[in-house]
Amino acid sequence: MTESLQDIARRLVTPGKGLLAADESSSTIKKRFDSIGLDSTFETRRDYREMLFGADEAMRNYISGVILYDETIRQNAADGTPLVKLIEAAGSVPGIKVDLGAKPLAAFPGEFITEGLDGLRERLAEYHTLGARFAKWRAVIPIAESLPTEAATITNAHALARYAGLCQEAGIVPIVEPEVLMDGAVATHDIARCDAVTRRTLTIVFEELMRLRVDFTGMILKPNMVVPGRDSGQRASSEEVAQRTVAVFRDTVPASVPGIAFLSGGQSDEQATENLSHVNRIPNLPWKITFSFGRALQAAALKAWGGKSENVAAGRHAFLHRCRMNSLAALGEWQPELEREAA
Repeated sequence: MTESLQDIARRLVTPGKGLLAADESSSTIKKRFDSIGLDSTFETRRDYREMLFGADEAMRNYISGVILYDETIRQNAADGTPLVKLIEAAGSVPGIKVDLGAKPLAAFPGEFITEGLDGLRERLAEYHTLGARFAKWRAVIPIAESLPTEAATITNAHALARYAGLCQEAGIVPIVEPEVLMDGAVATHDIARCDAVTRRTLTIVFEELMRLRVDFTGMILKPNMVVPGRDSGQRASSEEVAQRTVAVFRDTVPASVPGIAFLSGGQSDEQATENLSHVNRIPNLPWKITFSFGRALQAAALKAWGGKSENVAAGRHAFLHRCRMNSLAALGEWQPELEREAA
């Protein structure tokens, strides 16, 4: 029996599970590999992804879905098994990044528009045959003294809504990701400014989703947390981040949306986990709230693996620990002393 969009969306936000964002572009994964002195080749990228997806205990217990890059969804493990099959065998849902990246928005200095709508219907049909059952599209909203503009926010929201509609038409759950940046060229804004911009951005995004008849019950929201800018010099407690973030959601996100999966957005591994846990300690949330982390799940595993076959077990152990920490956070049960259990 074919799963409905609603069934898939609910699986993606299974309590205690979250999403592994393994959709790094070739240029991004090269930077990650450079940090461990490893050449980025077809084989090393395959070996790294196989190390993660083959971490059976972590994948089976804590990962509901994996966001893949175009290369990865077509790739086989060293023994010839499609990587998609490794993900499915662990009970996780394969997904795919379908946007083609944020490019400068003409006539709007410092702002961006995400490209990739041309030919998307056909690409989604192919990705469905390759096993993808959800997709991701990221819009980038920088904050500066006069940014974001209303026009740029509306333009990105409209693109997100068009993407989401095409996904649902193809039987694929859209993850809608409007990221208000905590970093960027200028990142001196305080938490109150992030609060206001995130609130306005989500309001416009859901207006556009409604206008284009996107079914809220068959989508997932992937937003930023409300945090101060990287260069603001301000430190906000996890309690304040959680209270402000949930207040914004209550005012902007329909209760019919099944789940919210946070991006880590430049936060450290532990900071992202702590903030997520505090969000989930707030009672009576109408949505399931979990994680959709890339670097915050992978950084320790990448370092422990180091590109060496003899370190696969160490890499998987580090990955398991971060997955477990974020699983506890998704249940509101993470505690800082648990971090000491890391290898």
